Amino acid sequence: MAKFYSSLSEIKSGLQSGEITVETLVKGYLEKIKQHAHLNAFNEVFEQEALTRANNIDSRIQLGNAGKLAGMVIAIKDNICYKDHKVSASSKILEGFTSIYSSTIVERLLAEDAIIIGRCNCDEFAMGASNESSYYGPVKNFADNTKVSGGSSGGSAVAVQAGMCHAAIGTDTGGSVRQPASFCGVIGLKPTYGRISRYGVIAYASSFDQVGPITKSVEDAALLLEVMAGPDEYDSTLAQKPVPSFSTNLQAPGNKKIAYLQESLSSPGVDPEVKNNLIQYIEKLRAEGHTVKPIAFEYLDYMVPSYYILATAEASSNLARYDGVHYGYRSPEASDLQSTYKKSRSEGFGKEVKRRIMLGTFVLSAGYYDAYYAKAQKARRLIRQKTEEILQEYDFILTPTAPEPAYAIGKEESDPVVTYLADIFTVQASLSGVPAISLPAGNNSKGLPLGLQLITRQFEEQELLNFSEYFLGL
Repeated sequence: MAKFYSSLSEIKSGLQSGEITVETLVKGYLEKIKQHAHLNAFNEVFEQEALTRANNIDSRIQLGNAGKLAGMVIAIKDNICYKDHKVSASSKILEGFTSIYSSTIVERLLAEDAIIIGRCNCDEFAMGASNESSYYGPVKNFADNTKVSGGSSGGSAVAVQAGMCHAAIGTDTGGSVRQPASFCGVIGLKPTYGRISRYGVIAYASSFDQVGPITKSVEDAALLLEVMAGPDEYDSTLAQKPVPSFSTNLQAPGNKKIAYLQESLSSPGVDPEVKNNLIQYIEKLRAEGHTVKPIAFEYLDYMVPSYYILATAEASSNLARYDGVHYGYRSPEASDLQSTYKKSRSEGFGKEVKRRIMLGTFVLSAGYYDAYYAKAQKARRLIRQKTEEILQEYDFILTPTAPEPAYAIGKEESDPVVTYLADIFTVQASLSGVPAISLPAGNNSKGLPLGLQLITRQFEEQELLNFSEYFLGL
């Protein structure tokens, strides 16, 4: 597969002209996966199954009854259940576990004839922003193998970046689709909370988790959103709204009002090249006739603490089920019920997951619940109200996706709080439940990708996608 296809529509025209078949496409991706095995993007590749499915889809294309994703080869993050396939959330505690059912999104993708080529490496239980907490080791950035991929959907982002699949599906709790997309120079979309079913996705923080596509074109992000979104009887948090035909409704956006956080330019924690990149785009947008104004966000300092208190609290509750009794890893040293719990959990979970479980258990404990958890819920409400207020006046909020480009693998922070601050720009959309997208915005002087983020009102993904398509042409 010498040719590079940036969108499914390009692949479809190649299939129609007979220039390629789905089988040759899959073989091309499998070659790339072998060639780039050192990037550690995949935990498992479904080689034989993908080739068999490709043959079936080629026949369906000949008969004219193939689904709308025929020809799209997708990788899924290793926390998304796919029946009769292993799923581990990149954790030792789920090593060897095979899923007995498929997630709603996998069923919807397969129903439209997508091919799932493998499951991608990620931070353990989706907890991390660098893909270094995975039991299977870190994922390397294709742009520079000494740099992190971003996280937690790092494997998914690198698989798309290095051409090992056409698109990938990740999950975004506090920025886990958008931040790796930024580090890898691809598109990462976090839809509105309640837009896509979470059934069959291994839970981290249930009031934040959202599935999102990682692609090379806005058109494909729109199409994947369209296929995956919509009500599902297995997830009661979903909005009962009809799903628009996002991909066929893409159109020029017209002039817009855009706010940007002035702190993203004044904060010393933001890399100078990231600031310059944002300034250049602000100037381009103004030159195109859009209104672009700075705003102050008074709750900025409360966003990361609120997010980590609430997300770890939910994690400590969600991860209680991994106890060495029901399924997954059980310590061979266990001798009674108590030692089964203690040893299995302390041997099965990695350092970052244990840290977050303990933090979450602490903020939920009797003496501290009001001081931390209840307070963080109040702060979340204020952050959400303020975000909605800004979005009543402006169409979009523009920020860098991350305060810096991809950093070196193994850059151990002595203080984990410094690492958590990498989420400063992404957690706002997660706390508010609104949609956000990370778009590639060129490279820095060292050739590392930079990304910019657009945030908009709840359920206005169509506007976000329309403007994103236009934005990429600036």
